Amino acid sequence: MDANVGIVGVGTMGSMALWQLARRGVSVMGFEQFGIGHDQSAAGGETRIFRTAYKEGAAYIPILQEAYKQWRELESETGNQLLTLTKGLTIGEPGLKSMKNVMKSIEEYDLEHEILHYEEAKKHYPQHRLLPNEMIIVDHNAGFLRPQYAIVSAVYRAKELGAIVHNHTHVEKIQSETDGVSIVANGQKYKVGKLLITTGPWINQHINDFDKQIEVRRLINTWFFARDLKQFDESQFPPFTREGNNFSYYGIPAVDSYMVKIGLAASSEDRIKSPNDLDRNIKMGDLSSVKEIVGRDLPNLFEDPGRVSVYMEAYTKDKNSVVGWLPGHDNIAVLSGFSGHGFKMAPAIGKIGADLVLDENIPFSIGRLSPDRFADTQTSW
Repeated sequence: MDANVGIVGVGTMGSMALWQLARRGVSVMGFEQFGIGHDQSAAGGETRIFRTAYKEGAAYIPILQEAYKQWRELESETGNQLLTLTKGLTIGEPGLKSMKNVMKSIEEYDLEHEILHYEEAKKHYPQHRLLPNEMIIVDHNAGFLRPQYAIVSAVYRAKELGAIVHNHTHVEKIQSETDGVSIVANGQKYKVGKLLITTGPWINQHINDFDKQIEVRRLINTWFFARDLKQFDESQFPPFTREGNNFSYYGIPAVDSYMVKIGLAASSEDRIKSPNDLDRNIKMGDLSSVKEIVGRDLPNLFEDPGRVSVYMEAYTKDKNSVVGWLPGHDNIAVLSGFSGHGFKMAPAIGKIGADLVLDENIPFSIGRLSPDRFADTQTSW
């Protein structure tokens, strides 16, 4: 054996699983087709929102609470600041499903929060132009993360603890065998006891039939200059998500520069056939929706973005991730399909991945995330 555990894809989830395994003293080897901390996939874009009051459902709260602990442990081990708490806003009409989910998560787990209705919300957060029937839910345990820096931090900490990482290494073949898993990468063969596949948008290139269940979507991030920068620093303008009947977007304060990040939620219309088909060129039509939103809802930002970047993410049909053993295999597990809301949970998911391959107890309910829910999926290579 070259390692007890192999990890294909050392990005968002792979980096955290690598760290979690290495800190337990496990022999682990990672394979990454790009450089460590690259911006070619879902971790690009400099910042990600961390939030606890959760519109995707209260079932995620225990994992998020564990993620918070793990982020702080990674910071402690590396000396790097990765998570900054600022509070966080969820903006929308009370009757929206997402708003109801946030309130359910708050009530079920007694989360520290505030509820601001129209007049009070305008007073506290005048940067947002609200409708009279909208409200703001303030999550006190929210803020922003440094995703690429977090990946670099986790990987190099894992290497300090003995992990081996092959970057700029393309995995050409994976073969499940009775005594482990063989991997062919850059023409060289490796053997590991168990394998985690954490390749994000590239998942379908390693598990052929998952393309029926996981789709890759093109994602555009934009950064806008502020008319008054002081209004948009992290102390005045917390990260937020905002939804309506026909729109969904998020924003992050001007963290390092003079620009505020605004991102639209990806939809099925943004689907691309393969990560290799990603068009990173920006056309004027690509910006019409975000410019309309900024002009309508954030009037103290200048209307044209100062910077635009293109990324991609992997989405499942039910927007829940895929975490568990591949059907028909007891030595290959997958962490994928986080549908645009996975990074905040990454160190906890990495811990779950480590528990899986080490056959240890998982202290969370993850049945709803199992690959087995895709009954028509027959794993092939």
